Amino acid sequence: MPQYASNPDFLQRLAVLEQQVAQLRRTGWERDELPFYPTNLQTMPYQSFTVFTTAWETILAPRTGSLSLGLVAIGDVVGTTNTGGEWQVLLGTDVVMNGAVLPTNSYQFAAATLDLTPYRALPELKVLIQARRTSGATTGGKFSAGGSIAVSPRYARLL
Repeated sequence: MPQYASNPDFLQRLAVLEQQVAQLRRTGWERDELPFYPTNLQTMPYQSFTVFTTAWETILAPRTGSLSLGLVAIGDVVGTTNTGGEWQVLLGTDVVMNGAVLPTNSYQFAAATLDLTPYRALPELKVLIQARRTSGATTGGKFSAGGSIAVSPRYARLL
C-alpha cells in the first residue's frame, strides 16, 4: 500500500519560503560588490606624479542605477615636509567625484553614490580612480620623486 507524506501546513511553508527569500537577498548583496584592480606595483598605490595617474580601475556593465563608492586617501611626510594632492573618480571620461588629499599625513575618507543612469545604454563602462601630488617635497620620499599620496577604494557596491 503506497504511503503519502502529509503536506506541511501553510505557516510552515511560509516560514520556509521566507527563509529562502532572505538567503537569496543576502546572496545578491554579496554579488553586488564591485572589485577594483591596481594599475601598477605601487599598491596601496602611492603616487608621486604631479599629473593625474590612474591608481585603480575596473570595468562594469552598467545594468544598475547607481554605484556606491567609498575611498580612503593619505598624504606623505618626507623629512619634515608634508605632501598633499588631489584624487578623482572617472566614469568613462566624466569626472564624477573628486577631492583633496590634505598635507597632514592623516587618513581622509570620502563616499558618494554615483548615478549610472546616463551610462545604462553602454555595454561596458570603465571606472578609474586617479591621484596626483600637488604640494610637498620634490625629492626623496617613497619612490625618490618627492612626497607621495595614496588613494584606495574602501568599498564599491552596485545598487
